[in-house]
Amino acid sequence: MIQAGLGLYAIAIPALLLVLLASAEAIWPRRALVLGRSPRWRTHALFFVSNAVVGRLLSFLVVVGVAANWAEVNQFGVLHLVALPFWVEAAIAFIILDLAVWFQHFLMHRNPLLWRMHAVHHSDRDLDVTTALRFHPFELIVSTFYKSAIVALLGVPLLIALAFELWLNANALFNHSNIRLPRRFDRMLRLFLVTPDVHLLHHSTLVDEQKHNFGFALTLWDRLFGTYQAESIFGAENQKIGLAEIDDARPSAFIWSMKQPMT
Repeated sequence: MIQAGLGLYAIAIPALLLVLLASAEAIWPRRALVLGRSPRWRTHALFFVSNAVVGRLLSFLVVVGVAANWAEVNQFGVLHLVALPFWVEAAIAFIILDLAVWFQHFLMHRNPLLWRMHAVHHSDRDLDVTTALRFHPFELIVSTFYKSAIVALLGVPLLIALAFELWLNANALFNHSNIRLPRRFDRMLRLFLVTPDVHLLHHSTLVDEQKHNFGFALTLWDRLFGTYQAESIFGAENQKIGLAEIDDARPSAFIWSMKQPMT
């Protein structure tokens, strides 16, 4: 019952946030779009639907919530070795899970096979809130098994695991959005969180800049491991987005994007 209720919030809150951020993009755009919203938005909506289907199929095997529930029932994982207050468990789990997501993203750019999957996300020639939906089902499968394993090994309680998934999705929508934040606010916020301008650099066509700013929520890990970069060498206004070898409208097509890892 708890998982079903939280599952509803995990859908409703990101959906509401997506609408709010898309509206904000129309009012305070950070950059002019190269390919525009259509047919990009249609393609990203189809990615969302296909990933929802894949996610449903994966639920028969393993999902983060199932892994957390299994660990709790069997008292498995590091957090079950010692009794801790709930808020301490939550803080430890959030920090370690955020690091794990950072490391997964880092590996996506280092391993050739993983990069073929992740390149689908990077091939978008614009960056807006819907880009956060643009992940190939192959990457979703890898990510689901990876995060589920981490959750089980840590013994993360179900409530915390689902709350982290909600936190991660909300941050991904925010930092992919094409919103112009006040410069002073951005400088303060990026001390802790990945802002749209911080993540913008990661989507640069320059390969060297793609190897910076891997964080989806906290900027801590990039600062700690020396992969943080404040801005593109061309400046945020002039930075090109996407992959250098793809400078046409192909990423706006769903079928092309789905076939991209196999080409």
